[in-house]
Amino acid sequence: MLSLRTKMDPIKNCIHLACTEIRAENLSGECHWLREVQRGRMTTDFVGHGAKCVKRRAALSVEANPNCADKADEYVDAAFERCYKDTFPFDRHPNLR
Repeated sequence: MLSLRTKMDPIKNCIHLACTEIRAENLSGECHWLREVQRGRMTTDFVGHGAKCVKRRAALSVEANPNCADKADEYVDAAFERCYKDTFPFDRHPNLR
């Protein structure tokens, strides 16, 4: 029997999609400060840059869904606080030692 943690519909529900993308960007390591420096995206503003990067990248992903494109930033903002903290199935962020 399949057991799901929550009922989600990231195709039709833009908040669910935003949460999925926020978690993916946050846990992927793509917003690690060193990667951002290598890409030329970060030069001086180190404090809080990880969260800004996650928001930026998640919004780009949400914009790719035609059902959510017009309000992508709003959806990401609405889901950000809760979903940015969610590291399940890890007990902590995998990039933090």
